[in-house]
Amino acid sequence: MSRGPDIGTLLVRTLYRDSVAKNCPVEIVASDWVRCASATFVGARHAMTWTALPSPALETWLAGLPEADFDLRGHLLADLTIAAVTRTATSVGIEIEALTVEG
Repeated sequence: MSRGPDIGTLLVRTLYRDSVAKNCPVEIVASDWVRCASATFVGARHAMTWTALPSPALETWLAGLPEADFDLRGHLLADLTIAAVTRTATSVGIEIEALTVEG
């Protein structure tokens, strides 16, 4: 019996689907996550590298991403930060860091 994708996979799929829906599809280059915990929560820290074609839609998506609300079955996206954006004439590299909390 499968419990479904892990939180890292779920977050990557969710961000990809959202970018497609916003007409600025991004492509995952690298993704990693580690479990973390404190006295008040159990969760995971995520680091992701994405690439995309430059477009006004991408800029709008990136600007709204830190405040976006996503349904992550059994988890809450507690924090999402655009850590770095590297632009060239033909591509945009995006570094995203996130914190998810089990809920």
